[in-house]
Formats: sequence, C-alpha cells, structure tokens
Amino acid sequence: MARLLGQWHALPGRRRSPDYAALAAAIRGLLADGRLPLGARLPAERELAEALRISRTTVTAAYRELRDSGHLASRRGAGSWTMLPGNHRMAGNGLWTPLDDRDMLDLGVAALAAPPELLPAAQAAAEDLPRYLGGAGYHPTGISELREAVARTYSDRGLPTSPEQIMVTNGTQHALDLVLRLTHNPGGSVLVEAPSYPNALAALHARRARIATHGLAPDEPGWDADLLLGNLRQGRPKLAYLIPDFQNPTGHLMSAELRERLVATAHAVGADLVIDESFVDLSLDGTVMPPPTASFDRHSRVVTVGGMSKAYWGGLRIGWIRASAPQVQRLAAARVGVDMASPVLDQLVAVHLLAQSPTIVAARRAQLTAQRDVLLGALADRLPEWRVTVPHGGVTLWAELDGPISSALARAAEQAGVRLAPGPRFGLDGTLERFLRLPFTLPVADLVEAVDRIAAIRYDLDRVGRPGWSEPAVIA
Repeated sequence: MARLLGQWHALPGRRRSPDYAALAAAIRGLLADGRLPLGARLPAERELAEALRISRTTVTAAYRELRDSGHLASRRGAGSWTMLPGNHRMAGNGLWTPLDDRDMLDLGVAALAAPPELLPAAQAAAEDLPRYLGGAGYHPTGISELREAVARTYSDRGLPTSPEQIMVTNGTQHALDLVLRLTHNPGGSVLVEAPSYPNALAALHARRARIATHGLAPDEPGWDADLLLGNLRQGRPKLAYLIPDFQNPTGHLMSAELRERLVATAHAVGADLVIDESFVDLSLDGTVMPPPTASFDRHSRVVTVGGMSKAYWGGLRIGWIRASAPQVQRLAAARVGVDMASPVLDQLVAVHLLAQSPTIVAARRAQLTAQRDVLLGALADRLPEWRVTVPHGGVTLWAELDGPISSALARAAEQAGVRLAPGPRFGLDGTLERFLRLPFTLPVADLVEAVDRIAAIRYDLDRVGRPGWSEPAVIA
C-alpha cells in the first residue's frame, strides 16, 4: 500500500490540505484509476502509519474521511474495505454492434482491415475444399493441417508443440469461453489485470466469476511483480487471465523473469493461468520478444489462447487453444455441446495465410509503426496535457487524460462522428475514468482527423450542456 501511494504528500494542492485529507485523496485516486481494487482490505491504521512514517491519528482521520465520502466500509474487529460511493457497479456485458456508419471514425475497435493476401488465400482454399467434401465436415479440434501450422508457430518461438496440443476455435473470444467452461466453476475466483479486455470481463461475468484485480501502472513495466505474485499467494484464485504480450489496452510487455516467477507461483498455489496472446505477432521497433509464458510450464498449469484477428483479419474467425493433449481432448468434448466445430473453408484460408506469415506480419508491423507515430504526433500537438506511454507493440495507446472525463468525452465524441472506448469499459465498477484507449489501426488521415475532432470536443466539454445518452457499441 505504501508503494502504491508513492509520493502522496507531493500531490497538487498538498500545501493547502492537511495531511489526512491529502492521504485520503491519494487513496481515492488509486481507486479511480483501478490501481487499488474495489473490495480490497486496507492495512490496519497502525500498520499503514508505520509504513508511511506518519502518525496513526493522520491515518485514522483519512480513513474516516474515506468512509464519509463512501469510498471505505469498515466493521469493528474485521477491518476496512474499499468501495465506490453508492456501491455503483458497471456491468461487464450488454455490448452490441450498431449498424455500420461509414461517416463514423471508429476508434472503439482495435483491429486492422484485411491484408491484400486474403483474397488469393480464399481462392486457394476453395480449390483445396473438394478433398474434405467426402466427409461430414465436423472436426471438433480443427483440421489437421491447420493444427500442424499453428503448432509450428509455437515451435518456431522456442516452445515445442505437437498438433495434438492445438484446438482450433472460432476466434480468441470463443477459445476463452471454452476454456472457462472447462476450468471455471460458477462463483470461483479469477484474477485479472486492471485494465483488461472488456469482452474477457464480460465472459467472466457470464460465468459468475468472483473477479479480483491487479492494477497496472500506466507507465512501464506496468506489472508490479511483488504485488501480482502477492495477489496470487494471498487470494489463491482458481484461475488467472492475463495478457502479457502487449497487454490490451496498455500495450505493456511482461518480462521473461516475471513470466517464470508467475508460472512457479501459480503452480505453488494451485491456480491455472489463461494467457491471451492475441497481439504476440505485432512487436514494433525491433522489440525482442520474451519466451512464451507456457515455456516455463512443467505442470500443465498454462493454457494459451490466440488467433488471427489482430495480425490478419477480424472477419476470419479463427482462433486456437494451446494446452496439453489431454486438456485438448476434454475441451473438444465440452465443445461438442456448444458449436461442434469451426468452418472447414475458413480453416483452409487460415492455412494459406499462415504459410505467408513472414510477409504479412512484416507489412503489418511497418503499417502499425507508421500509424502509431502519426497518432502520437497528433496527440502531442493537439492534446499535450494527455500522457501516453509509447507502446513497443500491439495496436493501442492507453492515454491518461487531464481529468476524469473519459465517459463524458466518449458520449460527446459520438455526436461528432468519433466512436471511442472509454476507460471504464476496461475495468470494474466505474473506475478508470481518467483513461482512454486509442487504437492506431485506422489510416493515417483518419487518425489525424479523429484527434482533431476529439481535441475540439475536449476544449468545449466543460462549457456545453450534458450530452444525450447513446447506446453502447462493441469494443474489440
């Protein structure tokens, strides 16, 4: 807690506030940013006073102010827990896709348009299809040639993998849903990062998971190793869902050392790790990738999900699960009651695209690097008050705004033809209002135009009436 609070006594306005008020404001800030989870038990007053080297009276007064403002609930003899005023909660589901609007600059979806290689791949796949037409077409684990191609991608990254360890799914989200069906019991505890991928949070809500969070710092390295591993040891969740490769939405990349410690700790506490590698192919600036998290696994504790939505095309609904061969067979048995199998034709298209992956991925990286730099330049020029850590991979920026205005800005931007993904979509209970995810997947001209519109809206936001509510859009 002391490390999270940092230089709390040096906050703006500190000299005009007594110590207890500054401490209370710092704790409220941690809650609003998602660094401090809701429902977390705070240290006892004496313990925090000793850690911060201040008087216990100051901590007592700060806790009292937090209780008065609705940010803390206490029970004599049991401790104090964090909360938000009114017990407000933001649902993690209910996202839906609106009708396409060609005039809308959509910064809610972090995905690229299809590569030029897609159409030839589809034509080649159609020519391959006749050799599958003599069978029923149901392949619950996927067609053999695609499983072999995916297994090769892992082996090429230094993680020996057999086709029997691969199950093909209808996208990464489908892969996560199947893993949760097999490994998660309703009401079980799950540890996730904050912020995290909204659709993963929605899947966990649908499975009635008790979600605990590990708050990521906006700046590198993002994860606090001691806090993350401490959360695993103390909370002992049955499952942890993490995005170590260019985390969505922050873009952070987890170090090899932390990956190794993470796997060892998960094994020690009996937790399974679900590792999302959706962005693993999209390293920028020549960033050297750490070994896959599963390469440190010796006890079948790590299940990896990935797919083709980000590096290739979201419309090609091909994902996969890498696990032990027995786990793949259990997943296939669970899948039969859901959707039977993935389309054979789509899998054949994926085979041809993966055969050209060096060319396709290199072009994607060059494209994303150029678009990222343009977006960074536009933000520095038009919105210099915003803080952005430059990601060295992935497709998104995680911008820290100049105030807790993310949702209000998104509502106003919709009226100006820009669709945004506000910070609270990536967390729980209405936190992260000072953050905004900005993907750099649109063409350069569209990114510059979007920032121009956002800047105009930001400068008018404090002077206009409350914008009308609009229905939510899908965040991907």
